[in-house]
Amino acid sequence: MTRLNKKQWHIWIDTGGTFTDCLALSPAGKLVRTKVLSSGALRGTVIKQLDNCSLKIAEKWGLPEHFVDGFQFVLLGRIHETLKVQSYDVTANTLKLHKAAEVKISPESAFELKSPNEAPILAAQMCTGTIPGTPLPELAMRFATTRGTNALLERKGASVALFITKGFADLLLIGTQQRPDIFALEIVKPEPLYREVIEVDERLAADGAVIKEIDLNSLQPDLKRITAAGVKSAAVALMHSYINSEHEEKLVRVLRQAGFEHISRSSDLAPFIKLLPRAETTVVDAYLSPMINEYLRNISSFIRDGTLHVMTSAGGLIRADQFRGKDSLLSGPAGGVVGAAVCGANSGFQKIITFDMGGTSTDVARFDHDYEYTFEHQVADAHLVSPALAIESVAAGGGSICEFDGFRLKVGPESAGAFPGPACYGAGGPLTLTDVNLLLGRLDSQRFEIPISESSARSRIAALQESIVKATGESPARQEILQGFLDIVNERMAGAIQKISISKGADSREYVLVSFGGAGGQHACGVAERLGMKQVLIPKDASLLSAFGLGHAVIERFAERQILKGLTEVESEIATFVQTLTEKAQLKVMQEDFSQKEIEVRRCILNLRFKGQDSSLGIEYGKGDDIRKKYHNQYNDIYGHWPEGREIEVESIRVVCSSVRQQSAPLSLRPKPFQAMPAGEVTAFFGKELKISCFERKNLQAWAQFRGPALIFERHSTVVVDAGWEGFVDAAAALVLTKVDS
Repeated sequence: MTRLNKKQWHIWIDTGGTFTDCLALSPAGKLVRTKVLSSGALRGTVIKQLDNCSLKIAEKWGLPEHFVDGFQFVLLGRIHETLKVQSYDVTANTLKLHKAAEVKISPESAFELKSPNEAPILAAQMCTGTIPGTPLPELAMRFATTRGTNALLERKGASVALFITKGFADLLLIGTQQRPDIFALEIVKPEPLYREVIEVDERLAADGAVIKEIDLNSLQPDLKRITAAGVKSAAVALMHSYINSEHEEKLVRVLRQAGFEHISRSSDLAPFIKLLPRAETTVVDAYLSPMINEYLRNISSFIRDGTLHVMTSAGGLIRADQFRGKDSLLSGPAGGVVGAAVCGANSGFQKIITFDMGGTSTDVARFDHDYEYTFEHQVADAHLVSPALAIESVAAGGGSICEFDGFRLKVGPESAGAFPGPACYGAGGPLTLTDVNLLLGRLDSQRFEIPISESSARSRIAALQESIVKATGESPARQEILQGFLDIVNERMAGAIQKISISKGADSREYVLVSFGGAGGQHACGVAERLGMKQVLIPKDASLLSAFGLGHAVIERFAERQILKGLTEVESEIATFVQTLTEKAQLKVMQEDFSQKEIEVRRCILNLRFKGQDSSLGIEYGKGDDIRKKYHNQYNDIYGHWPEGREIEVESIRVVCSSVRQQSAPLSLRPKPFQAMPAGEVTAFFGKELKISCFERKNLQAWAQFRGPALIFERHSTVVVDAGWEGFVDAAAALVLTKVDS
């Protein structure tokens, strides 16, 4: 965690597909929490219509007078004219509209007030009590967003022109020729991200020598044509430019003169061998960066006195003006991994698997005393050569749509999103996992901070039951169907964890599952049990943990160099290479106003392989290490054998430097535990309907014990403790759940 300026607000915001989570530390040291829909809307319920323009409402915003003045008023699930809020009396809960509604507004109608600002700004205004239209106080904001991922999935990026060496125009269309689904009978190839491809008459040799000088004059007709067509973003990827960037640099200068507003250059973004992944990375960056930059400029415009840092896919922070589209795709999930690692350490666990289940997706990662990185990764159709935390994502979240497709029950991958949201949100949404947990009694409708309609959820499951009867002639019980949906999604999420553990040579049973996100607590026991994991950790503020991770993230920079030489040939030079890269990475961190004493060398990774192999293994390097022995041990651990007589090649070296991390305080000694007092009982389905204990998490003191089945309620989420599990609250205020041996 970097040093804090106590004169500023420190605001940490994670914008997901459904909710935007925010933690804010005031100058007085008070921690403020808020969670808003990522659509930038607040929701409430009409109690009654007082007159043509005035409504008595119920809400849980707790906002100051005049905060919502000017917000757009929308009745959920209805088509109507545009209405705006003229004023809101927070004492009398009376909302006055700027004109009369054309339709009569009935009691119990759900509505939302849409902010004119983006959700992160709305969250910052709510936390600081700033009336929209007035300046935010001095603040330092840290921000993570799924905006880049969403733009990629929805194909809403910039119009891009790809400039590539002559003869390679079809390279990205051909790709690796791998079939994404080997059993698919109909192959549907995704459309390329670029709009135009321009072949550049130039050629370099494999050693970087110039074979044919670049012909820039021949490009002029194409430049005039594509800029006139509105293409303003360019991706430049020329053959062998990773070793000699001269041709790319010349082309970039010409493109700037031609009027391109954004230019991504492969030798700057991914200076490594292999034209295909380098070109793919460059196109993704050119496709996303204009949109991301505009979005961040909009956020920055509200921060007149302060700073804005953004989380990268690698789990480090970078200034908004240096942020690149290629680093945005795992921005939000990376914040959660950082937060989980901090909370795991606070509770005494250094080997954890993170389980982040939000509204749209679930992200999992493995942490064994430090982060696991990947330097080539795939997100949707995009293949990138860029540092990132090794995160596996699966389309399963609280908003995942649950349906019957005529043959079987199905969960996702489609999501109801922030709007219309789950059926119980009352906006006409489909049946989702949130509805499933609500109907099984595992959620309390009164504890949501938005209006909840249980009748809408019941209506959706009734319609689904009817469709099953029509298609199959069978009539399964409602609870049987709902339990089926839970089993499907828990199995899918367990499979994602297997990919980042068992398939990487790690036994998930040796790890603690750290569960967070708004929906994580409802599924953690079920997922852990499928994997044979014995312990689950649910930190304090688990539904806001990605925002918490931003507050504890470090300023981090990578320095990297491609080697592609035999270990025998370069072994004596590795220490020098590492020192040069270390100085380069340190300098990048020092540009954020850190002294050298405030910077640590986090990692040094040698990527090694046998000569002739395509993929490499990363080993941790320290001065004086026996490199061959470390590579031998790691290779043998993963593959179970060691090929004798093969020459080892150094593929690349990477060094990671960061601001010094905050160390976790040791856990206090555990006193004698005591039995927690339930807050009451609820009826819920655990194989059958049961009366079970429920607890208020805010009232659970350290070392309080409880047993499942039970529900633990907190402000933004609910923890389901399954039968066969017991738990206690530790000194870090985290819930530690343990599977009881039967």
